[in-house]
Amino acid sequence: MSEHSVATTLSGQALADKAAQVRDQVSQAFVGQPEVLDQILIALLAGGHVLIEGVPGLGKTLLVRALGQALDLGYARVQFTPDLMPSDISGHAVYDPKTESFKIRRGPIFTHLLLADEINRAPAKTQSALLEVMQEGQVTIEGKPFALPPPFMALATQNPVEQEGTYPLPEAQLDRFLLKILIDYPSLEDEKRMVEAITSGRAASDFDLSSVQKVLTGDDISAMQRGTARVTVDPQVLDYAVRIVAASRQWPGIALGAGPRGSLALVRAARAQAVLQGRDFVTPDDVREIALPALRHRISLAPELQIEGQSADDALRALLAKVEAPRK
Repeated sequence: MSEHSVATTLSGQALADKAAQVRDQVSQAFVGQPEVLDQILIALLAGGHVLIEGVPGLGKTLLVRALGQALDLGYARVQFTPDLMPSDISGHAVYDPKTESFKIRRGPIFTHLLLADEINRAPAKTQSALLEVMQEGQVTIEGKPFALPPPFMALATQNPVEQEGTYPLPEAQLDRFLLKILIDYPSLEDEKRMVEAITSGRAASDFDLSSVQKVLTGDDISAMQRGTARVTVDPQVLDYAVRIVAASRQWPGIALGAGPRGSLALVRAARAQAVLQGRDFVTPDDVREIALPALRHRISLAPELQIEGQSADDALRALLAKVEAPRK
């Protein structure tokens, strides 16, 4: 059976079951915070990229490593630093004296899952090296384009507390991320489980990923992405999503609202949210539940709200409470 026929025969529940297999395996290593894992899976199903924000030590790298293990996909990690050059990510041409010609040495971006750790520590020129890849699925080296084998997903992390020596991501690049995911400290019970799992007779300070089984291949993921793209969106639900994004452009306290890419992201993510619920159609609740991760990085707050200590999520929650949802 071809990939195409697999995608067309998968029902909403079959897609949900496959996503649940991945969730179960990653949960062997990444303890707690199921909403974070679900949002990662939503971005994967929608074929998007994610920006993960949280203080160090919350398991961001572990989460991506476990995901790569469960999906049987290539995985690469790049630690972004102020001296990192674009060619350190994409690759460069190397002169071979034996053949008297140049050879292309591919960088770590030639993978399926790319973890861009502390992306805001690199200067803008290096950050922008990811733009073409995230948007076009290709890398240009010495003027020659190289396509990346699908699926490709960039997962970038940043520390929201330490700002010294960092380069904030420009709006144009933030807009390329389908979701911005916030990782907070684990609950007391989850932290106890994590500490017990790591310290039981082991000296290493990290999880053993050997318990994470490979359950899906790259072809499986590509087929699931095509199946997710076919999830039905009623015109009234689509109208609701667009009205939410449009309202952000006129909402008091929001200085800069989300653009049309925000509407596209919200509908794409809502389709994947429906898949995780085992449905082949999107409801207004799907749109509402994924609205914060899909839009929080696409708006800028007015100074008066920032002075009051309000966040983008606070403004979006107030907006969602006022935008009328279609009646079921």
